[in-house]
Amino acid sequence: MLDKLAGIEARYDELERLMSDPAAVGDYTKVAEYSKERAGLEELVETFREYKRQTQELESARELLADETDADMLALAQEEITELEASTAELEEKLKRLLVPKDPRDDKNVIMEIRAGAGGDEAGLFAADLFRMYSYYAAKRGWKIDVIEQSDTGVGGFKQIVFEVKGKGAYSRLKYESGVHRVQRVPETEAQGRIHTSTVTVAVLAEMDEVDVQLRPEDIHEEFTRSAGAGGQHVQKNSTAVRLVHIPTGMVVEVQDERSQLQNRMRARQILLARLYEQEMEKQRSEQENERRSQVGTGERSEKIRTYNYPQNRVTDHRINVSSYNLPAVMEGELDEFIDELITRDQADRLAAGVEG
Repeated sequence: MLDKLAGIEARYDELERLMSDPAAVGDYTKVAEYSKERAGLEELVETFREYKRQTQELESARELLADETDADMLALAQEEITELEASTAELEEKLKRLLVPKDPRDDKNVIMEIRAGAGGDEAGLFAADLFRMYSYYAAKRGWKIDVIEQSDTGVGGFKQIVFEVKGKGAYSRLKYESGVHRVQRVPETEAQGRIHTSTVTVAVLAEMDEVDVQLRPEDIHEEFTRSAGAGGQHVQKNSTAVRLVHIPTGMVVEVQDERSQLQNRMRARQILLARLYEQEMEKQRSEQENERRSQVGTGERSEKIRTYNYPQNRVTDHRINVSSYNLPAVMEGELDEFIDELITRDQADRLAAGVEG
């Protein structure tokens, strides 16, 4: 590991020299590439340098301890050694985590799709609850949410809602939310007070630039219609609603809102790109690591990544066996307890498996 880190540090120093080279200063594209690569290495190199500094201090303290005879100085040296051993161990673990290759999509914006599964109207109501939960979570992290498409149930819920989350690191945290979310509670319409179980599926897609996925114009069939409002009333006379069909896969994307056809068309292409990218990534994961790939599933009650149990005031994430007994706080966006542990477990698994990219 140390040899690999030394090589990365050497590359970091080389990038700094290249960025200051008069021959490169006029080539803005090259300078931007060097700057981006350097920024990606900065935290790792700074941590490595601090690790080396503390390791040297630890060696010096141990040498002092071996030569010292004064009781007070021995006590101070031992105290310093204990502190340095703990901090160098922490830095070593941090270096291991930083060496795990990042998902290239981690800094991307996110397109989330929430759909009611099993459970009728109650599933639709919980879909709306989850949308509010993610809205609160996004607000806490300074991210922006923009609804792309929604289909209401008529009783305050959603059959489905598709929305974009814009913000640094959105995908790196929200990607763990993909799967089946199960709710257990007494519906307001249940006269006998029986607990009802229903499910909602959540899909998390990284928003992709067109450079990430090949999208040829001849592979897309476009249709334009008027956007329909509540009760079937047309909110615009112009044909602003967009329907895209990806001919090779048969994938269909429909987007309508009260803005322009151009904006709807751009959004539809973004969603199509993200879905195509996710499809390709899923294909690769299936081929390379079938047992670990994550799937949303069919929405059956038996499939779940997380359970929200209202009578017990409990939320349990079944992947990590972690429970919170403050369900109202979770529904107000307090998700970091789960997400932080999911990230830690994921990194540990990848380190143990020796994942290379």
